[in-house]
Amino acid sequence: MKRRDFLKKAGVGAVAASTVFGPVYAQTLPRLRWRMATSWPRSLDTLFGAAEIVARRVAEMTDGRFEITPYPAGEIAPGLQVLDVVQAGNVEMGHTANYYYVGKSPSLAFDTGVPFGLNPRQQNAWLYFGGGLQAMQRVAADFNVITFPAGNTGVQMGGWFRREIRGPEDLRGLRFRIPGLGGQVMARLGVTVQTLAAGEIFLALDRGAIDAAEFVGPYDDEKLGLNKAARFYYYPGWWEPGSTVSTLINLERWRSLPKEYQEIVKAACAEANDRTIAEYDAKNAPALARLQRAGTQLRPYPSSVLQAANREATALYEEIAAKDTTYRGIYENWKKFRDESRRWFALNEFRYDDFVRTLR
Repeated sequence: MKRRDFLKKAGVGAVAASTVFGPVYAQTLPRLRWRMATSWPRSLDTLFGAAEIVARRVAEMTDGRFEITPYPAGEIAPGLQVLDVVQAGNVEMGHTANYYYVGKSPSLAFDTGVPFGLNPRQQNAWLYFGGGLQAMQRVAADFNVITFPAGNTGVQMGGWFRREIRGPEDLRGLRFRIPGLGGQVMARLGVTVQTLAAGEIFLALDRGAIDAAEFVGPYDDEKLGLNKAARFYYYPGWWEPGSTVSTLINLERWRSLPKEYQEIVKAACAEANDRTIAEYDAKNAPALARLQRAGTQLRPYPSSVLQAANREATALYEEIAAKDTTYRGIYENWKKFRDESRRWFALNEFRYDDFVRTLR
């Protein structure tokens, strides 16, 4: 056979293989229709949008063979019970913040973020390269789920108050919506803590059932209308310096997925994790300007409040670590990573930020 004829036939064979075996291979993968419970109302297009990114990218990367439908909080599960329904297998997967479930395990707080903890880049670094995600997945396995980072809010704001906070004494007796270990720290400062799903916050604040509330930051808080229920907007949100939201998948359902689908889900979650914080960074600044034009008054937390909260946070971590061996192992790893990361950021990035703040 002449070389030219051989190459021509080989080329035809390659095309045939790509057009026959490719589709045949794809058809061996199952068609799946999963539901995703979320903790977010549809109006929060950043957080609910992160769930939609996961669903859309999985569908695109599987040529529509694996379809996931996200549902707003309350449609197939209450916003604060996403872990419960995924754990039970009533829903295949969910999108939530794992610090909502610290009552089940305080270790879950590290998956979202803890007071005076890691900023968004440090949080991602710890999860992806510091052993954090593996540790969180071991904890999650105790609840029959696997967890993946699928969004980050960035450093959050410090909440909406009806009256000004001039020192720690002004927090005592305050009824404040705040979840996670941040809520436990606030309780140690004398606050009456309440945990409410996003869609419940405005009415509670507007009707006086609570005195103050925090959620995320300007864009989401404006969507919830919190500026219409309270005037003073505090910063920074020291209890959520870089909060991760996560995709949860029932462990049996996860193990039943073909390897190709597992890798696609992980890639979709990683994309949502990256895109969500970029969207927040793009939307928060103009939202804050709108809030200020509408009468919102910005206030920094007094240093006395920050110092008192940091003391209580450190004491809380040590107390939990003394009685919970799982928590202690994660905390010690996390603390070592935090301290090393802070030294690096303080040397370079924070110095740059300090200078940039002086520019006009």
